Amino acid sequence: MRRFLPLRLIESSSGPVFAKLRRMQIGTLQALTLRTTRRAPPRQVDCADAVAERGLLGDAHADRYSPRQLLLADAGVYRELALPPHALRENLLVDIDTAALASGTVLRIGNEVLLRLMFQCEACGNLDAFRPGLSRVLGERRGMLARVITGGTLHAGDRIHDLGPLLPAWPDDWHERVLMVLDALPPDAVIEYRDLARLAGVQSTYCRAFPRMIRNLGPDYQGKAVAANDPVTAPRWKGEGLFDHPAILHLI
Repeated sequence: MRRFLPLRLIESSSGPVFAKLRRMQIGTLQALTLRTTRRAPPRQVDCADAVAERGLLGDAHADRYSPRQLLLADAGVYRELALPPHALRENLLVDIDTAALASGTVLRIGNEVLLRLMFQCEACGNLDAFRPGLSRVLGERRGMLARVITGGTLHAGDRIHDLGPLLPAWPDDWHERVLMVLDALPPDAVIEYRDLARLAGVQSTYCRAFPRMIRNLGPDYQGKAVAANDPVTAPRWKGEGLFDHPAILHLI
């Protein structure tokens, strides 16, 4: 049975390497958009405040316990596919091939904001509302999801620097992310299905698949995840510590 170790910072890089990576400019921030609710249309803004561990201030996806705080999309995909503005529902439009970005990489945007790249965003069927078959054509090019490590104000035109793979990678496959979260569960605690979905970065509709999936994982995982109305008295974990990375801040 494949198990994921608890998340930990990769400590192998030296100070001089960080200094070199800090100067590696890879692109610029072309545009920013916010959505006040998940059903609201994207609204383009000149600047936006990124809040550490939360996301973008005023955006519906700002969530301390989500790996999907914001989405970076490639402007080149818009040009290649002649897509209408905001069709990919991104927060940050960049002139970078997001499909080539690696999970665990830290980006610095402007002078303040640090982002942790999490995993590629799946091209869901909702995108087909803009063009039939768009999700299939996009494949893995919808964009890269990220969390905010250090906050600050983002502006269109900000330079983007790649600081390197400073944090553990998260898998693109949602099954592996669910397993990763279960492996990080504190001893003697349980997690509700809805919180498991939230932490793994999947829609709440996936909760229906969790009982069978967890049964198939074997006896080590039985009872780790429960329904909200389950009478179990064990402490319920919400994800505290899952995304912590305190050691990184003094290295950059």
